[in-house]
Amino acid sequence: MMPPIPAIAVLTPDILMGAGLRSILEKVVPQAAVELFRSVPEYLEAGPDRFIHCFVAAPLFTSHAAFFRERRHRTIVLTGSRPVEGMHCLDIRTGEEEFVHALVRMQQQVRRPEHTLPEQAQPERPAAASPLSERETEVLALVARGLINKEIADRLGIGLTTVISHRRNIAEKLGIRSVAGLAVYALRAGLVDADEM
Repeated sequence: MMPPIPAIAVLTPDILMGAGLRSILEKVVPQAAVELFRSVPEYLEAGPDRFIHCFVAAPLFTSHAAFFRERRHRTIVLTGSRPVEGMHCLDIRTGEEEFVHALVRMQQQVRRPEHTLPEQAQPERPAAASPLSERETEVLALVARGLINKEIADRLGIGLTTVISHRRNIAEKLGIRSVAGLAVYALRAGLVDADEM
């Protein structure tokens, strides 16, 4: 019998924020089902205890703080400028790449095993069967660390057009177009640590 698919809730009245966060979460955690809710009653009706994480917009958190504080180990508050004391928070004003890095760092600090996001099931393959060349792997690791093309070229002693060519090949081979997605791949492949990102 297969274990149930983990579920993640996104609770925000802002439909664009919700859709954007769901898109990011589906890239970062493709093995989880992401459900959107526009109100707390709608979320409560769905059974909040079945979600391993709930990303909640700060205004909804504020209006139901007691409820979410009781579930602080599963709740991530989507904040603007100020974090909420005693809660896991993510700044929604950052770019996708920085947001993903913060999400991954937060996930690596999880202490409760029941709230750790499951690893994506991947077939076992020998290291030699990596789809990337050695140089592409080096470029990917530097992209994941946040370096721009010029910095990568300088660091590796190669031309800028060569870096661009490597990045195009990496995106084609992995089927990942966004820098955030590449960073997550590099992290899962052990090419970088979360503190390097």
